[in-house]
Amino acid sequence: MTDKIAAAIVILGSPNTDDGQLYDVAVQRCILALDVYRNNRSYKFLLTGGYGAHFNNSNKPHAHYLAQYLIRSGVPKEDILEYAESANSIEDAVLSQPIIEKYHINKIIVITSDYHFERANYIFEQVYKDSGIDISFKTVQSDSSNSELNIADLIEHEQKALKKLKKYGLENYYKK
Repeated sequence: MTDKIAAAIVILGSPNTDDGQLYDVAVQRCILALDVYRNNRSYKFLLTGGYGAHFNNSNKPHAHYLAQYLIRSGVPKEDILEYAESANSIEDAVLSQPIIEKYHINKIIVITSDYHFERANYIFEQVYKDSGIDISFKTVQSDSSNSELNIADLIEHEQKALKKLKKYGLENYYKK
């Protein structure tokens, strides 16, 4: 049996380069997560992101690169739980759930970007609706004038994806 963990900081995946360098969006999420962690040293990190043509074509899961960033920033390896090797936002929530259950975590702080918040919140609410888990979000403010990614395209994607989610539900999202 594993020890109960007070809370987990869940960093949602975002793109990295083919050689594993984190784009600014991922780095900003890590910086925000580190701020939460520095004020709550009993919290652990649960990192999401596996592989996918739209965000990671490297030979390691995206979560690995997040972990390396956190470790270089002073986080002990033992404060990083196993990865949720997700390929999309729905899998972020679904694949995180068994890890959260394994460690008897009753509180999660989900770190994402402002443009992703509404959809991520909707997904996590659906996946965790009867779990009794206290879920909160902290978001990074996007700077479209200074990002390596096209934030306008990401915003458009999020709006379309949320509309589709609400129409078809999580179970049928990828079938439509």
